Amino acid sequence: MSQTIEHIAQALNARAEGDLSIEVTSASEPATAGPDQIALAMSEKYAEGLREGEARAALLWEGADWRALGLEAAVFVTRPRLAMAGLSKAFDPGPNVEPGIHPTCVIDPTAIIGKDAAIGPFTVIGKEVKIGPNARIVGQVTIAEGAQIGSDALIYPGARIGARVLIGDRLVCQPGAVIGSDGFSFVTPDPSGVEEIRHTLEQREEITEQKWSRIHSLGTVEIGDDVEIGANACIDRGTVRATAIGSGSKLDNMVHIGHNVQVGEDCLLCGQVGIAGSTRIGHRVVLAGQCGVSDNITVGDDVIAAGGTNIYTNVPKGRTIWGSPAVKMETQLEINKSVRRLPRLFAQMAELRETVTKLTQKGGTE
Repeated sequence: MSQTIEHIAQALNARAEGDLSIEVTSASEPATAGPDQIALAMSEKYAEGLREGEARAALLWEGADWRALGLEAAVFVTRPRLAMAGLSKAFDPGPNVEPGIHPTCVIDPTAIIGKDAAIGPFTVIGKEVKIGPNARIVGQVTIAEGAQIGSDALIYPGARIGARVLIGDRLVCQPGAVIGSDGFSFVTPDPSGVEEIRHTLEQREEITEQKWSRIHSLGTVEIGDDVEIGANACIDRGTVRATAIGSGSKLDNMVHIGHNVQVGEDCLLCGQVGIAGSTRIGHRVVLAGQCGVSDNITVGDDVIAAGGTNIYTNVPKGRTIWGSPAVKMETQLEINKSVRRLPRLFAQMAELRETVTKLTQKGGTE
């Protein structure tokens, strides 16, 4: 996919100078860029790399002297990562899905497939499914009865979408994701050990043998517009009401959303995040990798949790947290400093004890 420098500048809404008719086929690091590539040199520290490479054009920082760097054209950006979003979109053709419906697909006659949809091989679509226009389903996808998916969906191989799941427009669903699996809900005839410990926070009074009975998942999953679901992510359906993911939220690989969870809009849930059942996550929440969130709590809007944070209680809006259990980030930093000082403190205590022992022994001999 060749792009002119002028087209790239327009896509990035950025200022450009030089020969804007130059065509490039891809992006590259400055030192390894060829003449048909645009170099990514959005900071002064990459200037030397430009001299090593063969790029004719580059993305540069504002104020850079592109002529002195040996370039024929330049696009100037002020926010590099935002520029990368636009540039990568311009060069990404997406998966190659042949137009129309592949003959190996199994599609129930009651299903409604939108205009210009492309559905790859070995896809199974159940009764009364509705898929919006311009959908691209790469192949080996299953969509169960009654599910509804909006326009411009992109669904990669191996994705599984359960019965009655409702999804908005512009879904991106990576390979192996499961949307609408049953919730992990079980109960015992009498209060279980878990219930007792949660109430007493102490040792159990009596241990009895009990069997687990399954609570069936009668609810579904509702997903807004512009949501992305990572590879092997799992979203459980609700027990009665729907599990919900708000518009604009992005779920990374191997994220697990438990039954009845409510995730707000524009959240970012990074790899291996797990959210237990019936928890409410506010808008614009960021949970870094391997965060765990307990059940039946609320995490307020605009909360940011550092990697590995375990959240056991409600978190007020706007807070930045870290640790297990989660505390304010500045508190956790002080805890970490104190832990690092422990070996020195123990050494000082041992030295002090030795000194006191010697003084005691000396006093006893006088």
